[in-house]
Amino acid sequence: MSLDDQTTMNKIVEMKDSLPKKQRQLCDYILKNYQSIGLLTIKELASNAKVGISTVIRTINALGYENFNDLRKDIYDESVPVASKWTLKKSLTDVQKESGEVQTLVKVWKESVNLLNKSLGSDLLENFGSAIDLIVKSSFVNILGTRPYRATALYLEQLLGEFYSNIRQLSNDTEIIYDKILQFEKSEVLVVFAFEPYTNVVIEAVKLAHEQGNNVILITDHISCPIISCATVVLKVEVSEEQFSVIPTMALIDALVIEIGKRSSEESIKKLKRLEKTLLEKNVTFSY
Repeated sequence: MSLDDQTTMNKIVEMKDSLPKKQRQLCDYILKNYQSIGLLTIKELASNAKVGISTVIRTINALGYENFNDLRKDIYDESVPVASKWTLKKSLTDVQKESGEVQTLVKVWKESVNLLNKSLGSDLLENFGSAIDLIVKSSFVNILGTRPYRATALYLEQLLGEFYSNIRQLSNDTEIIYDKILQFEKSEVLVVFAFEPYTNVVIEAVKLAHEQGNNVILITDHISCPIISCATVVLKVEVSEEQFSVIPTMALIDALVIEIGKRSSEESIKKLKRLEKTLLEKNVTFSY
């Protein structure tokens, strides 16, 4: 994974694993909550991260800063969207007090839109093209997701599989996942969904693929993800503390599949037309 050494967030990602336990704990808190760090005092940061003020000071010095204010300013500057033209307004009008299902629907809907807008940042836009390049150039696309994100792995396989045949789903039988990874050719890529709480099977699978030289496309929620250093490309989407949602991830999958289809449009359209014709002939789909 290529990181810009000049950014504070990337410094934290690169250095945190070499720091003592409490300093790593603080770094993980900062990486997960960087958008609110600019509003905190050093005492509040220490309290929220459950570390001492002395730990905060030592971490600040390890990162090359003389004081907390300079660190806080840089983190705040990095958390402001660089390409605001790509995002919609984040503020949403509070839902009027209503009872029953309508209020729930409106709240969930608005929070989902909010997550989509927050996810569409400059890093995702930049890394999206790199992920497409890796997939298109690979000889085989391997897909892995566990727990709720097994569904997103299957969704990617289903959509991409309608015109792209070189796919292997690893999520269905994790007992033999290492057997399959050891059989990867160098030109194969692994697309993995890793979200908190991270599972050991995903962590170890990614480490194994990385060790043997395979490219890894990591779709995740935080840059504190324990396997981010093993990833060739990171596609980070926002998650909500208010509700569980895979909508940003599903939107990302849709975009990946559409762009891959565009890169091989002539052949993709031919395969989709043949599939549509076959489904009609076999009475799988309904036609007037």
